Amino acid sequence: MGRIAVIDFETNGLSPSTACRATEIAAVLVEEGRIVGHYQSLMNAGVFVPRDIERLTGISNAMLREAPPAARVMREVADFVGDTPLVAHNAAFDRKFWDHELSLVGAARRQDFACSLLLARRLLPEAPDHKLGTLGRWLGLPVSGRAHRALADSEMTAHLLIRLQALLAQRHGIKRTDHALLCALQKVPAARVTDWLASVR
Repeated sequence: MGRIAVIDFETNGLSPSTACRATEIAAVLVEEGRIVGHYQSLMNAGVFVPRDIERLTGISNAMLREAPPAARVMREVADFVGDTPLVAHNAAFDRKFWDHELSLVGAARRQDFACSLLLARRLLPEAPDHKLGTLGRWLGLPVSGRAHRALADSEMTAHLLIRLQALLAQRHGIKRTDHALLCALQKVPAARVTDWLASVR
């Protein structure tokens, strides 16, 4: 597979707005089955982190006061990613923050997102559930830091993506996957996955 950028945001809420912004981002580059680069930064958007979010992520208001401005971070990570195709776990969440934060610096997304959550539902129906932490434990994926921190979660998602690529080869004979195939696969009804993959071999 060609290069893919796996991204993860931490935020102070569920949907982007004036009061709800990203607090941290990480992007991990994956190429030919291995991690080849990463970017990570806290980002100060001038918003308040509620106590329950601080407990979940470990990101405090004091940490954000010392963080670089969100606009600078987004310009840096956008340059780091470039036109590389994107993947995120529960991509609907990360996509809306990526698009929102880019719009605030006068930029726009140029590439699609594939969703490792949707892909795992189709390729690992036997998993206990498809939350990132559950899949990480169930598959024995490497753990590089605290859950609900952007770099640790994006690295785990990267390892999940690599494992899903291996499953496509081993179970379905798909020796070479690309981002377009992942984007198409995530839309296939679960009951049709095996037949669909057989048709694209």
